[in-house]
Amino acid sequence: MNILILGSGGREHALAWKISQSNKTENLYIAPGNAGTRDVGSNLPIDINDFSEVKRIVVEKDIDILVVGPEVPLVNGITDKFKNDPALKNVSIIGPSKTGAMLEGSKEFAKEFMYRHGIPTAAYRSFNAGNIDEGFQFLESLKAPYVLKADGLAAGKGVLILNDLELAKSELKSMIEQSKFGEASAKVVIEEFLDGIEISVFVLTDGKSYVILPEAKDYKRIGEGDTGLNTGGMGSVSPVSFATPEFMGKIEQQIIKPTINGLIKENIDYKGFIFFGLIKVDGEPYVIEYNCRMGDPEAESVIPRIKSDLVDAFIAVDKQTLHEYEMEFDHRHAAAIMLVSGGYPEAYEKSKIISGIENLSDCILFHAGTSKDINTNQVKTSGGRVIAVCSYGNTMEESLTTAYDKAKQIEFEGRYFRTDIGFDL
Repeated sequence: MNILILGSGGREHALAWKISQSNKTENLYIAPGNAGTRDVGSNLPIDINDFSEVKRIVVEKDIDILVVGPEVPLVNGITDKFKNDPALKNVSIIGPSKTGAMLEGSKEFAKEFMYRHGIPTAAYRSFNAGNIDEGFQFLESLKAPYVLKADGLAAGKGVLILNDLELAKSELKSMIEQSKFGEASAKVVIEEFLDGIEISVFVLTDGKSYVILPEAKDYKRIGEGDTGLNTGGMGSVSPVSFATPEFMGKIEQQIIKPTINGLIKENIDYKGFIFFGLIKVDGEPYVIEYNCRMGDPEAESVIPRIKSDLVDAFIAVDKQTLHEYEMEFDHRHAAAIMLVSGGYPEAYEKSKIISGIENLSDCILFHAGTSKDINTNQVKTSGGRVIAVCSYGNTMEESLTTAYDKAKQIEFEGRYFRTDIGFDL
């Protein structure tokens, strides 16, 4: 089969690494890909949000399966566009319809969906320029900390958690009236704050049935002890110690099943991954957010724990026979440590030469913001999050020890990584 993955991050490299191992994979393409994906497939330098360009590649390369990595093409409706195009009707797409992607594309849409289907989540209200004064009053009715979320996509950075009421009001004004997060914050969802510990849970669904993938815990803030600014993710571990069979049973019964049944009931076409960003509060799971794709950096610790052929799973998704498919998982722990550019998540420099990646063993390197200089063959930084170092272990501690040992051997100017991933477990 000819398979095309859209995206260029660590998630896409992890997917490419796994898909390349399938004996059903004949040709694997990644668009635009990065320096790491070049080792498992062929990179195609295209704009993945230019759907006519994606179509050209799909037709030219005779693509059988299209795997959409990031959220933007999904929210912009790539699945619908391809499904409604006679020239592309036989292409299997791993990614939901535009309406399904609104679970991530709009915080308000997701909240309303959860309320309709009795899925546990924090109380909330939505505000825009027309009722911002009501937003100030709503903040006054809540206890600190105050949670403000840009309704639309903001690259994982549109959430503010603030302890000061006046600052929360000021930020609400900045988000709505001064477009702090661009169009994404023209509408803002204000939620009650839930105090607990977070966990990421993933399913692959064919729209009727689903497979629960290994759970993970990711670490979003730049600083040790979960301090400082939010990032796209500084690392992850899988499995998660408090994800007992009892707690995972609650997640399935109270959250996963009602979500899938809700999609069916509302006739929402959904074939692909669902990410459940959850929080455990007094022993009970609540949904913080949905994503319409695999998480990143969680993919870098979850995908290495999938033993089964992922292409077989994608074929089952397309044929809606996932209920007949049994997925096997690696019992070992996996830890992924993200190396980032100096200054990230604020201003940072690119094109720093990366050394030490050539002969590393006992780890998997998942590239994110990297590129290869075609003249010198040197691998250089091209983004804020640069490389994830993933290692296995019989315990979380063992997997982390190995991953950190390997991370220290990789060098580039300004390199930074958190040394406390898994600290709260």
